[in-house]
Amino acid sequence: MGQAYRGAGLSFVRRLAGVFFRPARTFQSLADRPVWVGALVIVLVSGAAFSYLVFPFVQQDRLLAFKDTAAGFIEKHGEDQYAAAVARIEGESRALDAFVVRPMIALTIFLFISLIALGVGRAMSYRGHYLQVFSCFIHASLVTVIPGNAARLAKILARRSTVHVSTGLAALFPGLPAGSAAHAALSQADFFSLWMYGLFGLGLAATFKVGVKKGLAISYALWLFSGLAGFAFAVAGKRFFL
Repeated sequence: MGQAYRGAGLSFVRRLAGVFFRPARTFQSLADRPVWVGALVIVLVSGAAFSYLVFPFVQQDRLLAFKDTAAGFIEKHGEDQYAAAVARIEGESRALDAFVVRPMIALTIFLFISLIALGVGRAMSYRGHYLQVFSCFIHASLVTVIPGNAARLAKILARRSTVHVSTGLAALFPGLPAGSAAHAALSQADFFSLWMYGLFGLGLAATFKVGVKKGLAISYALWLFSGLAGFAFAVAGKRFFL
């Protein structure tokens, strides 16, 4: 992926501020000149830092949840397998998870969603190319890694746990059991994700030269797709990995 593109764009600082305060102009600029490296670095580094900070709480909560199901697991698999599973969780590398695994997963998701968005958009318009879509998605993702992760981190540090920490609809129902299907479903309706995909919709409209409503329709269809995938992963994780 290269960054050479015709036309003058906004400066790096103005782009970052514009995502939050002047999104229409900013995403039009990104569609005209799709720069992405600086924003990608911020997204990956911020996400890695968040993962590193919350890792002890995630590990602690996984161990507690796993030990809650110990009797059934031991009955089915035996004490040796149980001890080995606990040792695997306790032995996970904080640095490897935060600075290698999470960034690789995030980058894969960015590339994949941008590709899907390009395919859907090109079905409506002959305009637009991959770098424009990728640039818009990376910049929209700043919403989830800066204010979004800041809000989540504050909640996690206050609770000393990741259980029931949500910036989605699940936060309105604190009585729901953590890890339940209902909690997982409501957690997908995350305020910062909705904000992010709204911004992405502006970028798609500018990229494909279609109306804002069409851009938002594409974007929120992708949000629904990612939400269903997140729900399936959460339910599968509860069932098979704990």
